[in-house]
Amino acid sequence: MYRLKYDPAAEAVHEAMPSAASETLTVALADACHDPLAATQPYGEDDGVVRMLVTEQAFAVLLIGDTLKTITVLQVTYLG
Repeated sequence: MYRLKYDPAAEAVHEAMPSAASETLTVALADACHDPLAATQPYGEDDGVVRMLVTEQAFAVLLIGDTLKTITVLQVTYLG
């Protein structure tokens, strides 16, 4: 299992989202903590490190740290 960390700006956007969109993103992030590569898509070149998580109303750019088993949320964009 991977541990989730946030960039402060990304966390602020996630917290400001409407509850339904926020909950969907939270569930998707929880899934990514179990299997980051299966739950995400490549962001640019598929290096397995920088990934994108897409929901109907938001997407997040993630940094996958295999050594320390961390996922850092670098950016959250609300599409709603």
